[in-house]
This record gives sequence, structure tokens and C-alpha cells, in this order.
Amino acid sequence: MEAYLDNSATTFVLPEVKDICVRTMTMDFGNPSSLHKKGMEAEQYVRVARETIAGTLKVDPKEITFTSGGTESNNLALIGGAMAHRRTGKHIITTQIEHSSVANPVKFLEKEGFRVTYLPVSPEGVVDRQALLDALDEDTSLVSIMQVNNEIGALEPVAELGRLVHEKNPDILFHVDAIQSYGKFIIRPRRENIDLLSVSGHKIHGPKGSGFLYVRSSARILPQILGGGQQQGMRSGTENVPAIAGLGVAAGAMYQNYEEHVEKLFSLRERLVAGLSGMEGVTINGPKGREGAPHIVSASFEGIRAEVLLHALEEREIYVSSGSACSSNHPVYSATLTAIGVRKDLLDCTVRFSLSIFNTEAQIDYTLDVLNELVPKLSRYRRR
Repeated sequence: MEAYLDNSATTFVLPEVKDICVRTMTMDFGNPSSLHKKGMEAEQYVRVARETIAGTLKVDPKEITFTSGGTESNNLALIGGAMAHRRTGKHIITTQIEHSSVANPVKFLEKEGFRVTYLPVSPEGVVDRQALLDALDEDTSLVSIMQVNNEIGALEPVAELGRLVHEKNPDILFHVDAIQSYGKFIIRPRRENIDLLSVSGHKIHGPKGSGFLYVRSSARILPQILGGGQQQGMRSGTENVPAIAGLGVAAGAMYQNYEEHVEKLFSLRERLVAGLSGMEGVTINGPKGREGAPHIVSASFEGIRAEVLLHALEEREIYVSSGSACSSNHPVYSATLTAIGVRKDLLDCTVRFSLSIFNTEAQIDYTLDVLNELVPKLSRYRRR
């Protein structure tokens, strides 16, 4: 049996997504900027995708800008937003547990003269609300907080945080990285005080190289790609019609039968957590119940290096990811695991399991059976 449990890294493309991608590459292949029939056909695919995605968020289709994925969306939001407001404020607030596609643009902005506050989190990975309130000041122009942490599945109260930000100053841009939450949660940017929202297509069974950034109509950001003025000048360049069309289909599919999908994910997660919790030397990191994301489980296996366990599982056709980046000579441990207080000896012993609606109970049971077999064997060789 194969058990692919690395869906937070990427997902397989849905058959209907593949079909529309092939059709727009081989038959309806026109340039959306062309004025003839082929161009208008291509433009129609882009329009339908934009309307579908806007419908899932209850926003204006004009507020959706297509990008090459989550990393570009985050860069456009952060650098574009910060640069647009640098004359009125050069203070950025983010957290200690952001993905590198947020953390690294913020570091870039820091080198450009911006002041940055990194908010702490609880042992469950939740942002300290009082720390946010204390950090907000007259110079704050941008706040960026992920909705779901990609390593431990912590769920941030973005609606409440957005309210606190805008009560302090409605002109502060509130950016949410929703790359791990879109498709798993109902998101209403207008109601939740979100000005900018980043999404990636390949996390929701769409094509790699697809994504979008929601930009509230009243928000001002500077484009980072200049050229022919496509997408209202927000992101120039000929639109990647196959990726955009596929993303639109995937987005629609994720919110069809939404409640059923989320309930299945929680059920699978609870089954996995229950099995892992019964194993000697295993610690679950972050939220353990339904207060977190329904599809991510972080587990530390005492004395067993993540890389060793990962490859042992791979030999049995079980695919997971390590919970921290580390090299034997120069260890660089996960900022998220460090921020939530995971013991140092467990930092390179942590594995992430991430689920999709297409996983099954049989796959979870198979994974637990294999782990019950492997963990005692690998523990014999644990470091002393």
C-alpha cells in the first residue's frame, strides 16, 4: 500500500484540473491579450477562474491577482505593501513562526531600513494577542500573520488579530498567508479585516506554479513585475492560462462539499494522533484537538533522527516530511519548533504528517502499523 502523507508540501492534480490545463495548452491556447477569437477564448478562462475564486472568498473578482504561487504572492504583498507605505510608516510586525516566503522578504525589508517586531507564540503556536497590541505603534504600516502554520498546524485567530490591527489604525495593511488554510477553512477577508491574502494552487490539488493574491480594493501596494500592464498593472506578463484555469477548478472543488471534506480530515487526523500518542517516546507538537488545522500533525520521535525515519518510511511507500531543516555539521533548527519550546534534543527528530481529503483510514492504519514496527527497531540505535 502507498500512503502519501506530505500534502502540505504538494498535492496531486485533480483529473478535472489536468483536463482543463491540457485543453488550454493544446486547443484554447490563445494569448488573453489578443483581440481575436483565440484571445477572447483564453481571456474567458481567466475570467471564470477569477470569478470562481472570488466567490469562495465573497470578494470582488477585480481584487484577485494571479501569481506564480505562494512565494510570489507573499513577496508581492510584503515588499509591495511595505514600499507603498514607507513614507508613512516603516514598522512591520510578523511572528516567529512564519514560512520562509514571509520571513525572508521581511529580512530583506529590514536591510532596507524597516523596523521589524517578531511576535512570540504559545506552546501551541498561537500568537500572543497582548504582544501584538504592545507592538502596534504610530509607525506600523504592515502586519503579516499566517493563518495556519505549515509545520505544526497551529491556527491563528486572524479575524480577531485583524480587528485589533484596524482598531489601532485602519490604514495599517493586514496580510494573511493562507497557503495552508485556503480550502480547509471558510475565509471572508472583508469581514475578517484582511487586506492582503496569499494562496498557492499546488496545496489544493491545483497546478504547481499557480497562486493568487487577494488585494482589498482600498489597499495600496506597489507592483513588483512591470511590463505590459496585465491584471490592472498589478502583475504584468502574459497570464499563465493553463495554471490559472486549473487553479480556478481546484478552488471550486475544495469548497464543494466543504463541511464533509473538513470532517473527514479531522477524523483522519484524530485517528493518526491517537495512534501516535500511544507510542513510547513520541510527542505531538502544537494543537492536539480541533483547535488547530485539520490536516497537519507534527510528531517528535525521541532519539530517532527525522531523516532516518523519513527514509525508513519511504521504503514502505509512506511519504512524510521532516519537521525541521538540519545538517549534521551546521544545524539550523526549525524556527517554529524552537519558538514553541520543543526540547533541543527533539528538534531534529520531528516529522510532519499532512493529509488530504483523498487519504483513507486504511492508509492511516497502515502508517501506524509500520511505525509500531519501525520505531522500536530504530530506537535501539538512538544516540546516547
